[in-house]
Amino acid sequence: MALDRIGAEAQERAMRVLVCAVLLLASLLPAAAQQTEGAPPPYEADLMHLAEILGALHYLRPLCGAPEGTRWRDEMQALIDAEQPSDRRRGQIIASFNRGYSSYGEVYRACTDSAAMASRRYLDEGARLSRDIAARYGSN
Repeated sequence: MALDRIGAEAQERAMRVLVCAVLLLASLLPAAAQQTEGAPPPYEADLMHLAEILGALHYLRPLCGAPEGTRWRDEMQALIDAEQPSDRRRGQIIASFNRGYSSYGEVYRACTDSAAMASRRYLDEGARLSRDIAARYGSN
């Protein structure tokens, strides 16, 4: 089951939006994080969810034939680099990414209609979540 089953153009567009949104978010997070002085930033739950989404995409997209290599892991690394979290928070962010990756690895060994649909939904949800975090917390 290839990615063309769910519309290659729509997926490519969603992927570009997500990558742009993650890059925007990475540029805005350091200023927002510094305002919280020791406490987790107010977008912490959203960031953890985004990390899970990126982990899921890192597993699902190649499984369904997307030639993206390490793109989603690289996007997660860019967020971590921009965020500059404490060691504890860094571990939590990485654990969220790994949870997203492994949860699909336990279920899918081949691309199915369900796996392809999950991939598409995560592209859309990740883009929306990135934009929401940037809009809500990036201009503080």
